[in-house]
Amino acid sequence: MAAKRLLSESCSDPDEPNEKRIRHTPSFASVIGQAVTVNCLFTALEPVLRRVVNEEVERSLRHRLRSFSRSPSLRIQAPEPSTLQLIFPKGLSLPIFTGSKIMDEESNQLQVHLVDTRGDRMVPVIIPNPIKVDIVVLDGDFLSGDYNNWTSEEFDRNIVRERTGKRPLLTGELAVTVRDGVASIGEIEFTDNSSWIRSRKFRIGAKVAKGSFQGVRIREAMTQAFVVKDHRGELYKKHHPPMLGDEVWRLEKIGKDGAFHKKLTSEGVNTVQDFLKMSVVDPAKLRTILGPGMSEKMWDVTIKHAKTCVMGNKYYVFRGSNYTIFLNPVCQLIKAEINGSIYPTHNLSNINRAYLKNLVRLAYVNWPSLEEMEAISNEISLLTQGDQMVDQYPNHQQIMVSSFQQNTYLTDGSIEGYMPSEVQADGSNWQISQTYLNTQSEMRSD
Repeated sequence: MAAKRLLSESCSDPDEPNEKRIRHTPSFASVIGQAVTVNCLFTALEPVLRRVVNEEVERSLRHRLRSFSRSPSLRIQAPEPSTLQLIFPKGLSLPIFTGSKIMDEESNQLQVHLVDTRGDRMVPVIIPNPIKVDIVVLDGDFLSGDYNNWTSEEFDRNIVRERTGKRPLLTGELAVTVRDGVASIGEIEFTDNSSWIRSRKFRIGAKVAKGSFQGVRIREAMTQAFVVKDHRGELYKKHHPPMLGDEVWRLEKIGKDGAFHKKLTSEGVNTVQDFLKMSVVDPAKLRTILGPGMSEKMWDVTIKHAKTCVMGNKYYVFRGSNYTIFLNPVCQLIKAEINGSIYPTHNLSNINRAYLKNLVRLAYVNWPSLEEMEAISNEISLLTQGDQMVDQYPNHQQIMVSSFQQNTYLTDGSIEGYMPSEVQADGSNWQISQTYLNTQSEMRSD
């Protein structure tokens, strides 16, 4: 044992300190205590650090914004709204039915114009390059008030598409090109009515096609709201104004295949022209045909509607051995030539009036054999509803119808007719020639 101890002492390093080097392992409690102390420190410092950082960030941002606003070159300028706009210059011809061509109020093709809305007037604008425009259907409730404040996004959101399983809502020429500020729209028509949307109305809109124009925004066009009805309703609609060749049931108060319609057709009154001719030549017979079922109020509505008929520019010539009379399409006397002399129809004696009345009735009976001729003027005029009538033949060589008065030479006074107030074909005044009086004596003796 002593030897071992001596050997151990002799082998030890003399420079090594005498005390033993003992490494102490920290206890678990001390480690936990230190961690808790550090966590408490972070918890205490976190609000302070956040507040300092926020204050510095805000101060820096305020400084940057002040310097940015003081620099005119860096200030953002709000763009001025564009004054260019597409418009439909004319309204639509109403009513509109499915499957029917959509026209403007003058029965022409719809047009789209490009205008500048700056100021109080819309000034046409011509852009060097053509612009493609899409024709769309809009909800009738879109912008029912102010028409000038919509955005392109609002416009697009109000485009109406077809119902599920249906054909495209609008068909035809739905893409047009604006050249020189104008584009004409070809045939377009609706395939569905408007009863299935909340507003029950549509609008037609026009918008610049995507990618067609790279300049400032061109505001979209839109029509007024309107109802689209099924085509089957058109089969029974009245025409305003009616045409001479329209079936007689197109007149107000005469229903298709109704009692009045059947009574009229049974007597050969098939068209509006037939109706008007009989109302001029034999109004009493016409009232008898219609019967008591048509009241005076209904009759007034029907005859007033009929008188708005488009007369056209034709007239009819009835010739005899010593006379020629000229009639308009509804058997109104325009001019008479008797034994080579021309006579107007105003200020006639009873004999003259009766003689001309007989000639007109004879012409009416032989209407299919009358010679049909075109007037010099190509203008189409209307029979008016009020106390004034327009010139049916504006050329002074033709009839100048200037007033609307009782047609005493063709009717018995029970109905208003068309009394030409002046026919001056040769500019001469009315004179009763001895030859004419002799003709009257011969007729009476016969």
